[in-house]
Amino acid sequence: QVQLVESGGGLVQAGGSLRLSCAASGRTFSSYGMGWFRQAPGKEREFVAGITRSGGLPYYADSVKGRFTISRDNAKSTVYLQMNSLKPEDTAVYYCAARTEVGSGRTSNEYSYWGQGTQVTVSS
Repeated sequence: QVQLVESGGGLVQAGGSLRLSCAASGRTFSSYGMGWFRQAPGKEREFVAGITRSGGLPYYADSVKGRFTISRDNAKSTVYLQMNSLKPEDTAVYYCAARTEVGSGRTSNEYSYWGQGTQVTVSS
């Protein structure tokens, strides 16, 4: 079992930045690939960014590429999502998730463990 707790969400103006954190506890954090997903009201949950166990291979949805950066600190059992140049369409609840590294890491059904989510609201 892995427990995940997100933090760092909030209200920010368009063009601003936020840094989300996801602290993990339980089984060995470095055993899991990690991902960030988001869900806006009335929409399906969508992939945002993912990172491999070692942290060497981050990958992103096209909608956030060049603006968001995912990273991890295995010593702190934490994964981060640095979000820059935020847009109103980035408004959503953001979730972190953990998976064993089978598959692309871009679909929610590959992830076994989920946090409770943190709200990000970007005003225009």
